[in-house]
Amino acid sequence: MTDPAAITARVCDNPVRDLPLHDLAGFTHRWVDAGGVRLHAVEGGQPNGPAIVLLAGFPQTWWAWRKVMPDLADRFHVIAIDLPGQGHSERPQGSYDTHTVAAYVHAAVKALGVSTYWLVAHDIGAWVAFSLALKYQSRLHGVALLDAGIPGITLPDTIPTDPEVAWKTWHFAFHLVPDLPETLLTGREREYVGWFLKAKTLSPDTFDDAEIEQYAAAIAADGGLRASLAYYRDAADSARKNHEALEQQHLTVPVLGISSSHGSIPD
Repeated sequence: MTDPAAITARVCDNPVRDLPLHDLAGFTHRWVDAGGVRLHAVEGGQPNGPAIVLLAGFPQTWWAWRKVMPDLADRFHVIAIDLPGQGHSERPQGSYDTHTVAAYVHAAVKALGVSTYWLVAHDIGAWVAFSLALKYQSRLHGVALLDAGIPGITLPDTIPTDPEVAWKTWHFAFHLVPDLPETLLTGREREYVGWFLKAKTLSPDTFDDAEIEQYAAAIAADGGLRASLAYYRDAADSARKNHEALEQQHLTVPVLGISSSHGSIPD
């Protein structure tokens, strides 16, 4: 039986209380102060095992990892973190460049008592993971970057206009336009998220309606759409900081990069 006091504490710590909270057997929801921003983490597995941190991208949340987390838990101390503005993490007004966000994520991992870890990330989560590796590589065993064009590294400065490929990247420019995305998308988050999860997957049946609704609800929750767009709007700042960091040092931590035929950027 669940301890009512534990339920109260969990809800009180949740900065996005109007968004339903989904549980995963064997894992615990936690909220930690990560340098002034409260981040949501879902933790389980082997407390004394090697730690692995999972970061999802747009338009998903930690829930994107739910199918692999139980398998990883057999060997690892598993921590899936919602980035700022994602899922049940706090949605700050600004500072969504990947170096700032990387500092929040690393602070959250430290707050959970983890000093070194493996890092696996997808899409915008991989943007953050690359910057985190530049800043804190001495704390990483290795990093896996899944299907992402990294700002300043593999993300191009221009998008193609050929319809055969433009459908993969058009949203990068759209998200940069001030105010218009908010005007067009507010109240239509379900349709927007559904397009990405149906059109941009190899199999349209990968995501069912319930999962699309869940991700759309996270973006529709207070501040979610603004935060989702902010990662794109701060991408130029992320690129600049990546360049500056690489002028000081190169990555020496092992890196696994995985691209895909349906990915936005042909890495």
